[in-house]
Amino acid sequence: MKINKKNFIYLISPNKINDKSFFKTLEKIFQTRKVKFFQLRQKKESLNKKILNAKKILKICRKYSVKFLINDDPYLAIKVQADGCHLGQKDMDIFKARKILNNKTIGITCHNSVRYAIKAELNGANYIAIGSFFKSKTKKIKHKASIKTLLKIKKLINIPIVVIGGINENNYKKLLLNNADFLAISGYIWKNKKLKPHQAIKKLK
Repeated sequence: MKINKKNFIYLISPNKINDKSFFKTLEKIFQTRKVKFFQLRQKKESLNKKILNAKKILKICRKYSVKFLINDDPYLAIKVQADGCHLGQKDMDIFKARKILNNKTIGITCHNSVRYAIKAELNGANYIAIGSFFKSKTKKIKHKASIKTLLKIKKLINIPIVVIGGINENNYKKLLLNNADFLAISGYIWKNKKLKPHQAIKKLK
């Protein structure tokens, strides 16, 4: 069954970007026209390396009309002229981030919490992320979300919902059919042992 949705992918970067081939690969992925957001998430890289990577990625995002977000760091988002920032529950307070980012996009991780989701919208978030829905190769699962949680939150808020956690070609349709707005994907693309990144993303139709 085909899902009639365009650019429903919220792509998260690998933890490390080590060579120039990454940027060519990213272009190939964006050429599929399936990606709406790209988040630079590099917890262990130096600030200088993040800035270098961000500037190169921004050019590619602009070329393909993909929104470019920075994980955790509103100051870096402003510095590199990104489209916004994604914040976890333990990151900077959204009100402080809003003062830095003005009208740029701010997304908030809400785990599996209805309360967090409602609070995020009331506080002015542009979207929320909920999960984890499946086992993930990217990080350890602390919070498990269900379709029931997704449907409940969907009824209570009006901002887009990004779903996250172990999403791949075998399980993604279930989430879209239950009204997830965007699928946050990382491991399936970057750590796929059978398919190259641009081939893996083409499987999501």
